[in-house]
Parts: sequence; C-alpha cells; structure tokens
Amino acid sequence: MLKFFKIKILALLLAGSSCSSPQQNANLDKLISNTKNRFAPDNRTELFNVVIDKTNGTPVLHGLTTSPEAKQALLDSLKTISPEVIDSLVVLPDTSVGNKFWGLATLSVGTMRAEPDHAAEIVSQILLGTPVRVLQKHNGWYRVQSPDKYIGWIDDSALFPVTGNELNAWKQSNRYVYRRTEGFAYSAPDEKSSPVSDLVLSDLFVVSGENNGFWNMQFPDGRTGYVPKTNCISYTEWISETPDVTRIIETACSLLGRPYLWGGTSTKAVDCSGLMKTAYLSQAVILARDASQQARYGEILTITDSTQFKPGDLLFFGRSKDHITHVGMYKGNNQYVHSSGLVRINSLNPQSPEYILTGRKSLVSASRILNSLNTEEIIQVKNHPWYN
Repeated sequence: MLKFFKIKILALLLAGSSCSSPQQNANLDKLISNTKNRFAPDNRTELFNVVIDKTNGTPVLHGLTTSPEAKQALLDSLKTISPEVIDSLVVLPDTSVGNKFWGLATLSVGTMRAEPDHAAEIVSQILLGTPVRVLQKHNGWYRVQSPDKYIGWIDDSALFPVTGNELNAWKQSNRYVYRRTEGFAYSAPDEKSSPVSDLVLSDLFVVSGENNGFWNMQFPDGRTGYVPKTNCISYTEWISETPDVTRIIETACSLLGRPYLWGGTSTKAVDCSGLMKTAYLSQAVILARDASQQARYGEILTITDSTQFKPGDLLFFGRSKDHITHVGMYKGNNQYVHSSGLVRINSLNPQSPEYILTGRKSLVSASRILNSLNTEEIIQVKNHPWYN
C-alpha cells in the first residue's frame, strides 16, 4: 500500500514537472493533502500543518506536525523527484518545552482553547490531576494533548509541566479521586476553614496523610489542602471497579439543570459530548471528545427500532451519519439525557410532550459502549499508559 501511495504521488509530481508553476504547486498541494489524509485526518487529535515552498527550485518544508511518520513519508515522496529537500518541518514536542514533555492539570477544571489566547474558543477541559502531553510553549501557554488525544492550548496557571521521571513518580504515588459532584479542598481539616480550591467529580490528587477525618491532599503545583475522606475513593479502588451503567446514568442525571457550555467537560457545565465523557469517566472510562468522534466507536446499533436500545447507549443526532452534531444517553423508556441549553431529559417518542427532534436534528446513529471497553477510543483508565 505504501509503495502504491508513493508511485501515485510521484506520477502526479512528474506530470507537473513540465507544466506551469501553478500546476506544480497544485501537485505539491495534493501531496500534502494525501499525506495528511493518510496520517493525520483529524486535526483535533493529530496535527499536520504543512506547506511546501518551491519558489527557488528546491522544495522547502515549513510548518509543524505531531506525526513523525507523516513527516518521513512526505520527505520520502519529495526526494523521489528532487535530489535536495530543505527540511524546516517541526515535529512536536518542540524545543520550547525542554525536557518536560508531560504535564499535570493543577485546577479543578482547566480550560483548553483553540489558540493561546483567553478570548479563543473553548475546545475542551481537563480535570485536576489529568496527565497530558506537552507539545509547545508560547507566551505563557502550553499546547497539550489530553488522554482522549484532543489537542488544545491551556494557560500556565492550569498546568504543572513534568519530566518523564517525574510523571513516573506521580504514577507510583498514593492517589485519590473525588467522588462528589462538587465540593472544596480546605486550608485546615475543618469544613469551616477557608477553601484552597473547589473540586469536581473525578478530580485526581495525591494524598500524604490523614487528619481528623480529612485527607491531606497535594496539588501538582505544590499547594496543599484537606478534603473530607468520605468524599473520596482511592485511585486503586476507582480503576478496579467494574463500570456500572446504573451509576453512569445516575451521574448524568445528577447534572440535570446544569448549564450547557461549549467545550465543557466537567460537572460545572457541559456540552453534549462533555456530559457523556463526564458520566463515563465517573466509572473510570475515557471516551473520545466530540460527538462526531464518539459516534465512530463502540458497537454500532441500528436505529429503526428504539426498543433495542439499552440504558447507557449513546444516541447521535444530526442531518446524517456524516454530519453528527449532538449526542445523548439513553436511560430507558424512550427517554435520553443530554445537554442542550441545559442538561435535560427528552423522549424519542413522537407522541410524548418531551419529544423535540426536528428535521434539522434527527436521530442518525447509536452505539453501545460497555461491551466495547478498551477498543479504539473507549479506554478504561486502568489501561491508559499515561495514568499507570
């Protein structure tokens, strides 16, 4: 397959070599497009931002990518038609991060943005203690990749960069998980003391001791606090539990009335796919970030008969399977919980007053999650190498 790919690209470029400069440029653009489609088709999880400059006769690669394989394939294809190629294509992580290729989220909820700017679009969030890959540093911002492979920018107040050895030490630490919808870490082992930080469901932290019914917790950035022991579960116990669909649905429904937030993936506020992620993460299962991504994974179900749906199934809505814009979770009796304006329950039954589907947003796909654990992008935390 690789040989065929190279031959096809070579033919395109050779055909353009005797043509006009616009034709040559078009062929080079085609080469970039084919390489991107092969190695980095989804720029939400893999970057391939590349241009080829041939104004002086010798091809010059510019841009960046997270895929060394894509870069090498591009160079190999170019060198078959040009004896010299100037390589200025950066593979992330770049030198700006030094030897700290990893990071741990330091806030209860850290916000990832499309660009290194507080005014930029929110694309996702990471919870306290989430391990991430650090790809770039720029003006007080870090470009990171979260455990669901999503890429975005987070400001330095929300991230503590670490080396590989430091991350390994964290993996061996005495970690605990916050199990309440929301709460606080306090400055003393007393709920009347001043808060150090708020906490949300599935926040992850290190415990160094106990005092008067509180865990003495440590944040990645060195802050300390106290959290009621009854609000927490050990990391070992959390990842050892068999995911329980009843508790997953209970988690989703516990957020009823919470506001919709584009990019939100915590119990503070969520978008549609963020609600699915939050509910499943409560049972130590990591889902893909966006609805259109979540629809690719799990056991794909037919949608002609809603009686086949089981609680916990994901229901996908949009104009077609190729244009999915929304997701909800089936809870039984034709009802599903989702985030649309706010977290709410609606019905698939056209006769129900809770039915809200329209021609613009129809049910187009469905998938079952819990019988597909650890396949593609449905990963239990206990099997994710960044955590263990």
